[in-house]
Amino acid sequence: MSGTGTRSGARRPPAWQRLLPWLVTGACFAYLWVRISGAAASQGQDALSYLGAVFAGVGWSRWLALMIPYSLFFFAIDTLVVWRVVSWFNAPVRYADLLPIRGSAYILSIVNEQVGKGAMALYLNRRDGVPGWEVGSSMLFIMFCEFYYLLTWASVGYALRGDALPGAFRLIPWLAVGAGAFLALWLAFFGGRIAPGAALRERPILLAFRRARLRHYLGVIVLRSPALLAAVVVYSQALRLFGVEVGMTEMLGYLPIVFFGAAVPTPMRAAAVTLWATLFPERPGEMAAFGIVQHNFFIFFNAAIGLCFLRRANRELIGSPE
Repeated sequence: MSGTGTRSGARRPPAWQRLLPWLVTGACFAYLWVRISGAAASQGQDALSYLGAVFAGVGWSRWLALMIPYSLFFFAIDTLVVWRVVSWFNAPVRYADLLPIRGSAYILSIVNEQVGKGAMALYLNRRDGVPGWEVGSSMLFIMFCEFYYLLTWASVGYALRGDALPGAFRLIPWLAVGAGAFLALWLAFFGGRIAPGAALRERPILLAFRRARLRHYLGVIVLRSPALLAAVVVYSQALRLFGVEVGMTEMLGYLPIVFFGAAVPTPMRAAAVTLWATLFPERPGEMAAFGIVQHNFFIFFNAAIGLCFLRRANRELIGSPE
């Protein structure tokens, strides 16, 4: 018994896996520093003075007036998606009952979004008695759908303004075709039409995929979409406060790609910040500043929302003395 616990509890990821996010972060910020230093030198300034001028020129009260309502709206939509998926595949739960753990999980998501989803699975297991692996399958289903949700809107953005996007975005239609073909095979496999006797399909961690039909995948995309459409409006308006004008249809092409970068587990969302500077190479200072404050305010404000729910979440997870 104790030996089993030691083996499962003491196992740590290899050193390269723990170091990789920091190495990627270091490379991202080194790239940004080179770009910012070059832009500053062209204006006869050092990099810190150049960045300071960018930050000084932003109307921060107007920026907060955009970001705070958007963060609260995202929290409501994000909880809605979790509630709908858990109710589909695991057990009927109330939307209000998921607010504490969805909010509290944002605290863990500062480090890694997947860790936050694991905390939600543990919470539902302890509070509602839903088997942990089965709740984990719902979290995995949400993560799987997030890829298709972002790719769907990236495809819409490309269809609307593909001519205004960088050349690398021409891969989006091909990715969409490939992802669509993969989804068709995926649905056929979990529907039993391919490899009907496969043991893999029966694993508890894949319960949600066995129960899911195409309407469930589409349902997650539809439920999540208001958050992205709101982000298009908010990010377009916020970027103007940094002195950069971008139309909303063009932003619709950029944002899903940047959000893919935000999903990469790097400290300070370094991959997403670097993508902004890459997409707007002529404005490296403004875009680096914009990326840093946008993504880090979002994750830390969401964590602050989580702090408001933390006591209730702990009480329901651990139990009160009574």
